[in-house]
Amino acid sequence: MPRLVKGAKWTYGWVLVGQDRTINLPPQALSDYGFHSGDEAIFTPGSTRSGGFGLSTPTLMHKATQRLNGTLLKKLARGRFNKGGRVAIPPEIGTQPGDRLLTVRGSCYALGFVTKGPIYNEALKHPLLECFE
Repeated sequence: MPRLVKGAKWTYGWVLVGQDRTINLPPQALSDYGFHSGDEAIFTPGSTRSGGFGLSTPTLMHKATQRLNGTLLKKLARGRFNKGGRVAIPPEIGTQPGDRLLTVRGSCYALGFVTKGPIYNEALKHPLLECFE
């Protein structure tokens, strides 16, 4: 898993939104975040600068709330992790089939999916970055 520039977030690679609105998560991300088939998936807003969304679980969200002294994090939508590390993206998220999302290690509470901004633009300069379809 590379860092595209010194001090930047760790990057898993690209994921493409399928025609059925599912994405195939990088295996290392599944392991790092403890995502398992059948678990509930929680979609959170991305940052203004990077766009996209975060992907978490109730357990990780609970840990984040505890760390933030009870501050609740905004939830955009819910779903389920499917077999083989796939998850369907709900319509509320605003992605479309064919969209290319950059997966990054965000916080330890949510896997980040970036759709714009400096890190996204830097990733476009790295043609050897892995793509998970």
